[in-house]
Amino acid sequence: MDLKTIDINVDMGEGLDNESFIMPYIASCNIACGGHAGTHESMRKIVDLALEHRVKIGAHPSFPDKENFGRLPMDISYSALFYALKHQLDDFMSVLEKAHARLHHIKPHGALYNLAAVDENIAAVIIELIKSIAIPVKLFVPYKSVIADLALQQDIPITYEAFADRNYHDDLTLVSRTEPNAIITETSAVLEHLLSMVLYHQVNTVSGNRIVIKADTFCVHGDHPNAENLLMDLNKKLTDMGYKIR
Repeated sequence: MDLKTIDINVDMGEGLDNESFIMPYIASCNIACGGHAGTHESMRKIVDLALEHRVKIGAHPSFPDKENFGRLPMDISYSALFYALKHQLDDFMSVLEKAHARLHHIKPHGALYNLAAVDENIAAVIIELIKSIAIPVKLFVPYKSVIADLALQQDIPITYEAFADRNYHDDLTLVSRTEPNAIITETSAVLEHLLSMVLYHQVNTVSGNRIVIKADTFCVHGDHPNAENLLMDLNKKLTDMGYKIR
Protein backbone atom coordinates (compact mmCIF):
# COMPACT_ATOMS: atom_id res chain seq x y z
CA MET A 1 0.00 0.00 0.00
CA ASP A 2 1.26 3.47 -0.89
CA LEU A 3 2.13 5.13 2.41
CA LYS A 4 0.27 8.25 1.31
CA THR A 5 -3.02 6.45 0.81
CA ILE A 6 -5.06 4.77 3.52
CA ASP A 7 -8.13 2.60 3.06
CA ILE A 8 -10.54 3.09 5.96
CA ASN A 9 -13.56 0.77 6.04
CA VAL A 10 -16.73 0.80 8.13
CA ASP A 11 -19.41 -1.85 8.79
CA MET A 12 -22.80 -0.48 7.78
CA GLY A 13 -26.49 -1.33 7.64
CA GLU A 14 -26.55 -2.39 11.27
CA GLY A 15 -29.49 -0.27 12.36
CA LEU A 16 -27.74 2.95 13.37
CA ASP A 17 -28.83 4.95 10.31
CA ASN A 18 -25.62 7.01 10.35
CA GLU A 19 -24.34 5.96 6.94
CA SER A 20 -24.99 9.28 5.19
CA PHE A 21 -22.81 11.05 7.77
CA ILE A 22 -19.99 8.49 7.62
CA MET A 23 -19.75 7.73 3.89
CA PRO A 24 -17.88 10.92 2.87
CA TYR A 25 -14.94 10.06 5.14
CA ILE A 26 -14.17 6.44 4.20
CA ALA A 27 -12.84 4.37 1.30
CA SER A 28 -14.68 1.06 1.73
CA CYS A 29 -17.91 -0.10 3.32
CA ASN A 30 -19.10 -3.52 4.49
CA ILE A 31 -22.87 -3.80 4.21
CA ALA A 32 -24.89 -6.13 6.45
CA CYS A 33 -26.89 -8.46 4.23
CA GLY A 34 -29.49 -10.01 6.51
CA GLY A 35 -27.61 -12.41 8.77
CA HIS A 36 -27.10 -10.27 11.87
CA ALA A 37 -28.75 -7.12 10.53
CA GLY A 38 -29.85 -5.53 7.28
CA THR A 39 -32.83 -5.58 4.94
CA HIS A 40 -33.25 -5.14 1.20
CA GLU A 41 -34.23 -1.56 1.88
CA SER A 42 -31.12 -0.79 3.96
CA MET A 43 -28.89 -2.55 1.45
CA ARG A 44 -30.33 -0.52 -1.45
CA LYS A 45 -30.00 2.74 0.46
CA ILE A 46 -26.37 2.16 1.45
CA VAL A 47 -25.34 0.90 -2.00
CA ASP A 48 -26.73 4.11 -3.49
CA LEU A 49 -24.76 6.17 -0.96
CA ALA A 50 -21.58 4.23 -1.72
CA LEU A 51 -22.00 4.85 -5.44
CA GLU A 52 -22.60 8.54 -4.81
CA HIS A 53 -19.40 8.86 -2.77
CA ARG A 54 -17.34 6.40 -4.85
CA VAL A 55 -16.80 4.11 -1.89
CA LYS A 56 -15.84 0.47 -2.52
CA ILE A 57 -18.72 -1.89 -1.74
CA GLY A 58 -18.37 -5.04 0.35
CA ALA A 59 -20.75 -7.70 1.64
CA HIS A 60 -20.80 -8.30 5.40
CA PRO A 61 -22.34 -11.76 5.92
CA SER A 62 -22.77 -13.30 9.35
CA PHE A 63 -24.00 -16.23 11.33
CA PRO A 64 -27.80 -16.12 10.81
CA ASP A 65 -28.41 -14.79 14.31
CA LYS A 66 -30.10 -11.41 14.62
CA GLU A 67 -30.94 -12.07 18.26
CA ASN A 68 -27.26 -11.96 19.25
CA PHE A 69 -26.22 -9.62 16.43
CA GLY A 70 -23.92 -12.30 15.05
CA ARG A 71 -21.50 -11.80 17.92
CA LEU A 72 -21.77 -15.31 19.41
CA PRO A 73 -20.71 -18.60 17.80
CA MET A 74 -23.65 -20.68 16.58
CA ASP A 75 -24.22 -24.41 16.88
CA ILE A 76 -24.84 -24.93 13.17
CA SER A 77 -23.62 -27.51 10.67
CA TYR A 78 -21.06 -26.41 8.12
CA SER A 79 -23.47 -27.12 5.25
CA ALA A 80 -26.26 -25.12 6.92
CA LEU A 81 -23.82 -22.27 7.52
CA PHE A 82 -22.73 -22.29 3.89
CA TYR A 83 -26.30 -22.06 2.62
CA ALA A 84 -27.18 -19.33 5.12
CA LEU A 85 -24.20 -17.28 3.95
CA LYS A 86 -24.97 -18.03 0.30
CA HIS A 87 -28.54 -16.80 0.78
CA GLN A 88 -27.25 -13.55 2.29
CA LEU A 89 -24.75 -13.06 -0.52
CA ASP A 90 -27.30 -13.84 -3.24
CA ASP A 91 -29.69 -11.28 -1.74
CA PHE A 92 -26.94 -8.69 -1.69
CA MET A 93 -25.85 -9.48 -5.24
CA SER A 94 -29.43 -8.97 -6.44
CA VAL A 95 -29.41 -5.49 -4.87
CA LEU A 96 -26.07 -4.70 -6.53
CA GLU A 97 -27.31 -5.89 -9.90
CA LYS A 98 -30.34 -3.60 -9.79
CA ALA A 99 -28.11 -0.67 -8.80
CA HIS A 100 -25.53 -1.51 -11.51
CA ALA A 101 -22.94 -1.69 -8.75
CA ARG A 102 -19.90 -3.93 -8.37
CA LEU A 103 -18.99 -6.12 -5.40
CA HIS A 104 -15.44 -5.30 -4.38
CA HIS A 105 -14.95 -7.51 -1.31
CA ILE A 106 -16.44 -9.75 1.33
CA LYS A 107 -15.82 -9.32 5.04
CA PRO A 108 -17.37 -11.78 7.51
CA HIS A 109 -18.99 -10.25 10.58
CA GLY A 110 -18.50 -10.70 14.30
CA ALA A 111 -18.11 -14.21 15.63
CA LEU A 112 -17.85 -15.59 12.09
CA TYR A 113 -14.86 -13.33 11.39
CA ASN A 114 -13.18 -14.21 14.68
CA LEU A 115 -13.74 -17.96 14.34
CA ALA A 116 -12.53 -18.05 10.74
CA ALA A 117 -9.27 -16.56 11.96
CA VAL A 118 -8.55 -19.66 14.06
CA ASP A 119 -10.87 -22.46 12.87
CA GLU A 120 -10.00 -24.17 9.59
CA ASN A 121 -13.49 -25.63 9.10
CA ILE A 122 -15.23 -22.26 9.46
CA ALA A 123 -12.59 -20.68 7.24
CA ALA A 124 -13.20 -23.36 4.60
CA VAL A 125 -16.91 -22.53 4.51
CA ILE A 126 -16.12 -18.90 3.75
CA ILE A 127 -13.60 -19.90 1.08
CA GLU A 128 -16.28 -22.05 -0.58
CA LEU A 129 -18.65 -19.08 -0.44
CA ILE A 130 -16.11 -16.94 -2.30
CA LYS A 131 -15.59 -19.69 -4.88
CA SER A 132 -19.35 -20.00 -5.43
CA ILE A 133 -19.65 -16.64 -7.16
CA ALA A 134 -18.58 -16.04 -10.73
CA ILE A 135 -16.76 -12.74 -10.28
CA PRO A 136 -13.40 -12.19 -8.60
CA VAL A 137 -13.73 -10.43 -5.24
CA LYS A 138 -11.32 -9.76 -2.41
CA LEU A 139 -11.64 -11.28 1.04
CA PHE A 140 -10.91 -9.08 4.07
CA VAL A 141 -8.92 -11.15 6.58
CA PRO A 142 -6.75 -10.60 9.66
CA TYR A 143 -2.98 -10.96 9.35
CA LYS A 144 -1.48 -14.35 10.28
CA SER A 145 -4.92 -15.97 10.44
CA VAL A 146 -6.08 -19.43 9.41
CA ILE A 147 -8.45 -17.98 6.81
CA ALA A 148 -5.69 -15.85 5.29
CA ASP A 149 -3.44 -18.90 4.88
CA LEU A 150 -6.26 -21.01 3.42
CA ALA A 151 -7.27 -18.29 0.98
CA LEU A 152 -3.72 -17.87 -0.25
CA GLN A 153 -3.41 -21.63 -0.76
CA GLN A 154 -6.50 -21.55 -2.97
CA ASP A 155 -5.58 -18.40 -4.91
CA ILE A 156 -8.33 -16.29 -3.33
CA PRO A 157 -7.27 -12.61 -3.40
CA ILE A 158 -7.05 -11.23 0.12
CA THR A 159 -6.78 -7.83 1.77
CA TYR A 160 -5.27 -7.80 5.23
CA GLU A 161 -7.42 -5.85 7.68
CA ALA A 162 -6.63 -4.31 11.05
CA PHE A 163 -8.79 -2.36 13.48
CA ALA A 164 -8.05 1.30 14.12
CA ASP A 165 -10.43 1.56 17.08
CA ARG A 166 -9.85 -1.77 18.84
CA ASN A 167 -7.11 -3.00 21.15
CA TYR A 168 -5.13 -6.17 20.49
CA HIS A 169 -3.60 -9.02 22.46
CA ASP A 170 -0.08 -10.28 21.70
CA ASP A 171 -1.50 -13.08 19.50
CA LEU A 172 -3.22 -10.41 17.34
CA THR A 173 -6.67 -11.35 18.58
CA LEU A 174 -8.92 -8.46 19.54
CA VAL A 175 -9.64 -7.65 23.15
CA SER A 176 -13.19 -8.82 23.83
CA ARG A 177 -15.92 -6.19 23.79
CA THR A 178 -16.81 -7.43 27.28
CA GLU A 179 -13.55 -5.89 28.53
CA PRO A 180 -13.46 -2.17 29.40
CA ASN A 181 -10.33 -1.54 27.30
CA ALA A 182 -11.62 -3.19 24.10
CA ILE A 183 -12.46 0.03 22.25
CA ILE A 184 -10.20 3.03 21.65
CA THR A 185 -12.40 6.10 21.92
CA GLU A 186 -10.23 9.23 21.63
CA THR A 187 -9.39 10.45 18.12
CA SER A 188 -5.75 11.12 19.05
CA ALA A 189 -5.36 7.56 20.39
CA VAL A 190 -7.03 6.06 17.32
CA LEU A 191 -4.71 8.08 15.08
CA GLU A 192 -1.61 6.97 17.02
CA HIS A 193 -2.79 3.34 16.90
CA LEU A 194 -3.43 3.58 13.17
CA LEU A 195 -0.16 5.29 12.24
CA SER A 196 1.87 2.73 14.18
CA MET A 197 0.38 0.04 11.95
CA VAL A 198 0.66 2.05 8.73
CA LEU A 199 4.19 3.40 9.19
CA TYR A 200 5.92 0.72 11.26
CA HIS A 201 3.76 -2.37 10.67
CA GLN A 202 3.48 -2.77 14.43
CA VAL A 203 0.61 -2.67 16.90
CA ASN A 204 0.90 -1.76 20.57
CA THR A 205 -0.90 -4.48 22.52
CA VAL A 206 -2.65 -4.23 25.87
CA SER A 207 0.29 -6.01 27.49
CA GLY A 208 2.61 -3.22 26.38
CA ASN A 209 4.38 -5.12 23.60
CA ARG A 210 4.86 -4.09 19.98
CA ILE A 211 3.81 -6.89 17.64
CA VAL A 212 4.33 -7.06 13.88
CA ILE A 213 1.10 -6.67 11.92
CA LYS A 214 0.30 -6.16 8.25
CA ALA A 215 -2.80 -4.41 6.95
CA ASP A 216 -4.04 -2.77 3.76
CA THR A 217 -7.39 -1.62 5.13
CA PHE A 218 -8.32 -0.34 8.56
CA CYS A 219 -11.73 -0.67 10.17
CA VAL A 220 -13.45 1.93 12.30
CA HIS A 221 -16.71 0.56 13.65
CA GLY A 222 -19.90 2.33 12.69
CA ASP A 223 -21.25 1.69 16.18
CA HIS A 224 -18.17 3.27 17.75
CA PRO A 225 -19.16 5.96 20.26
CA ASN A 226 -19.45 9.22 18.31
CA ALA A 227 -18.43 7.45 15.09
CA GLU A 228 -19.40 10.33 12.80
CA ASN A 229 -17.19 12.89 14.57
CA LEU A 230 -14.36 10.40 15.02
CA LEU A 231 -14.23 9.63 11.31
CA MET A 232 -14.54 13.28 10.33
CA ASP A 233 -11.70 14.27 12.68
CA LEU A 234 -9.57 11.29 11.68
CA ASN A 235 -10.05 12.09 8.00
CA LYS A 236 -9.05 15.74 8.54
CA LYS A 237 -5.96 14.89 10.57
CA LEU A 238 -4.79 12.32 8.01
CA THR A 239 -5.45 14.73 5.13
CA ASP A 240 -3.47 17.45 6.91
CA MET A 241 -0.59 14.97 7.20
CA GLY A 242 -0.64 14.37 3.46
CA TYR A 243 -2.63 11.15 3.35
CA LYS A 244 -5.50 10.44 1.02
CA ILE A 245 -8.39 8.18 2.07
CA ARG A 246 -9.10 5.86 -0.83
